[in-house]
Amino acid sequence: MIRSLFFEDYEFGSTRQSMGRTITETDIVMHAGQTGDFYPHHMDAEWCRTQDFKQRIAHGTLVFSIGVGMTAGEINPEAMSYGYDRLRFILPVFIGDTITAKVTVKEKKDHHKRPEFGIVSELLEVTNQHGKTVLACEHLLLVKRKGAI
Repeated sequence: MIRSLFFEDYEFGSTRQSMGRTITETDIVMHAGQTGDFYPHHMDAEWCRTQDFKQRIAHGTLVFSIGVGMTAGEINPEAMSYGYDRLRFILPVFIGDTITAKVTVKEKKDHHKRPEFGIVSELLEVTNQHGKTVLACEHLLLVKRKGAI
């Protein structure tokens, strides 16, 4: 779905929530192949049995990528990603865990060099099936102001 939202349209505290997505072994193997991250924490089940978590864990960057993608149900031609701040991998995600993502508008501010845009900061929280937060970060959006050329 395509929907134009301008800087002025974003409301502090508004949220959007995704459906669930179960992390699979295929997700982990594909992500390792795409990134070159074949660390044993993700790939070596036998070695992992000797470690704290006793099983393989999903790459933090995989959980981040899926979490971001889960919140992108709407295309806003008036905004683009400006980056991510304060990214934290809080708890491990295991094969078979189901994650959901929630985005909350946290802050709006002027862009210091481009007055035709503002910055919208969204808190992205990814939780597991137990309701525990596994990842959190701030997504910064560069958003066009109404009437901007």
